[in-house]
Amino acid sequence: MRERAMAVRMMTVGVAGLGAAGGAVAARLLAGAEGLRLGAVSVRDEARARAALPGFEGPFLAPDALHAVCDVVVECLPPALFRTVAEPTLKAGRIFMPLSVGQLLAHWDLVALAEAHGGRIVAPTGALLGFDAVRAVAEGEVRSVTMVTRKPPAGLAGAPWLVRNAIDIDNLAAPLRVYQGSVREGALGFPANLNVAAALSLAGVGPDRTLLEVWADPTVDRNTHSISVEADSARFSMTIENVPSPGNPRTGRITALSVIAALRSLVSPLRVGS
Repeated sequence: MRERAMAVRMMTVGVAGLGAAGGAVAARLLAGAEGLRLGAVSVRDEARARAALPGFEGPFLAPDALHAVCDVVVECLPPALFRTVAEPTLKAGRIFMPLSVGQLLAHWDLVALAEAHGGRIVAPTGALLGFDAVRAVAEGEVRSVTMVTRKPPAGLAGAPWLVRNAIDIDNLAAPLRVYQGSVREGALGFPANLNVAAALSLAGVGPDRTLLEVWADPTVDRNTHSISVEADSARFSMTIENVPSPGNPRTGRITALSVIAALRSLVSPLRVGS
């Protein structure tokens, strides 16, 4: 039986970007989540946002201004705008919750910035599973961490790695491995697709030692991630098949739910998991 913990404080949340994930997070907060309140959002099209969030009376602000009225800012922006919201949020000593986790690898100085100003970076689990186990074995000796991602070709279309290497994934008749290497290089080549791999690497042995395969697979209709870990304390493997969001095949429906769960853990007196 699932116990429902009572929140002990109210936390105001800002959402930067109302795409597939951000829109779902904002709508869920607006509908009511104990201990959490939607304080502000940042969008390019305010009229469209008001139509998508009927009843929302809070302000629509620039990404670099959300921290002024919010305790935590959830980043759901295109990768190019990552630092626009991250830096001011952390300088203000707020909690920064990125969905573009892969961008942390290219902006690692933000960790020191958070420490200097009393801010905090909280990366939600997102579309993956098993983070508790990965973090636990990382306290000992980890021999290998491998992740294999399979996505419908539409979910990978336009990725910089594919464009740069002239890899054609249109009209595939069979699965095609389009990348094999480290998470660090893979996250740069697929900035809109592999935030889960970046998060996995940060939970475990880092982006250079975490190995990654990416497949464009016309035989699947879900974003599938398989993890294999070999450590001195345990050996395990896990697979998750995520239903893509209707408006964006690159994002799984579970991503927004993971953000809500992460936000709840910030206000609940009971937290289950390491």
